[in-house]
Amino acid sequence: VSLAADPAVISPQDPTLLIGSSLVATCTVSPDFHLKAEDLYWTLNGRRLPAASYTALGPTTLSVALIHLNGSKQQSGDNLVCHSRDGGILAGSCLYVGLPPEKPVNITCWSKNMKDLTCKWAPGTEGETFLHTNYTLKYKLRWYGRDNTCQEYHTAGPYSCHIPKDLALFTPYEIWVEASNRLGVAVSDVVMLDILDVVTTDAPSDVHVSRVGDLEDQLSVRWSSPPALKDFLFQAKYQIQYRVEDSSEWKVVDDVGNQTSCRLAGLRPGTVYFVQVRCNPFGIYGSKKAGIWSDWSNPTAASTPRSERAAGGCDPKGGEQNTTLRRELKQFFGWVKKHAYGCSNLGIKLYDQWRVWLQKSHKTRNQVGKEP
Repeated sequence: VSLAADPAVISPQDPTLLIGSSLVATCTVSPDFHLKAEDLYWTLNGRRLPAASYTALGPTTLSVALIHLNGSKQQSGDNLVCHSRDGGILAGSCLYVGLPPEKPVNITCWSKNMKDLTCKWAPGTEGETFLHTNYTLKYKLRWYGRDNTCQEYHTAGPYSCHIPKDLALFTPYEIWVEASNRLGVAVSDVVMLDILDVVTTDAPSDVHVSRVGDLEDQLSVRWSSPPALKDFLFQAKYQIQYRVEDSSEWKVVDDVGNQTSCRLAGLRPGTVYFVQVRCNPFGIYGSKKAGIWSDWSNPTAASTPRSERAAGGCDPKGGEQNTTLRRELKQFFGWVKKHAYGCSNLGIKLYDQWRVWLQKSHKTRNQVGKEP
């Protein structure tokens, strides 16, 4: 035996086993090292294994029996090591103990402005495989073309991949994910999709929120449609959400439709509001599918005017008038709701006229007797 010989050999070397399996491993020392079986001991991940699990199979060979193995503590394998009595390492082996992959599920994809495609999926395993499992996203044009493999992984989370370019429109793709590890391969169901059906876009830009004259319970919101889609035939629907400065609860306005402005009404006077807008492009080149909502725009802040009727103040002569006005307002709103349109559920022009008149009459009443 040459001087370069290993001190000992472990068999089997680097085995892969299913959870619950048992294993008998042997450590045979090279005759050059003059060690006997009784001079050896075993460790697993640094912990000494009990002598009761050892058997001497010859003068220089010691075996260890491992029963009902659990999943590997680390994906790089558990370290099974044969030592000499003084603690020296004679040989090592990696144990890979785990489960074969399950087939990946829940593949969802989206295309940002029709320029790319990102897909994500779920691994489909209750716990985990305990082994390094590799996921490969593959795609091909439905009726022709070869299989392509996605290259940019983990772009939208741990189970995701991004295809940056060279995608065809008007032709469906077949997309699937293959999972593989040391114990096997599992393939997802094939998803069929057309890029035009999964378009999302950037969040609306240039979101402006401003006051509506002196109306203390309204704010006007304006924004621009997604510039990246301006050359494509598409429709868009928008959603607005808004919240009071000191609250984390957003209120959503769903019925904005495809207009790029909206009036928020029924707000609190003298209050800062944060407003966000998002876009759903759909009907691109006549696609029948709904698009995918964009991210929300960055919050834009604005405050409603402070009420001129100071809190706690009172109009000594206005009690009966106020009751009458409240009743008339209630009747007015009842009528307006029946004829409402647009995103604020209010007939804006009529309401504006009503409020302006109301505020003027308040100011006039409050100034009676003050002027010379």
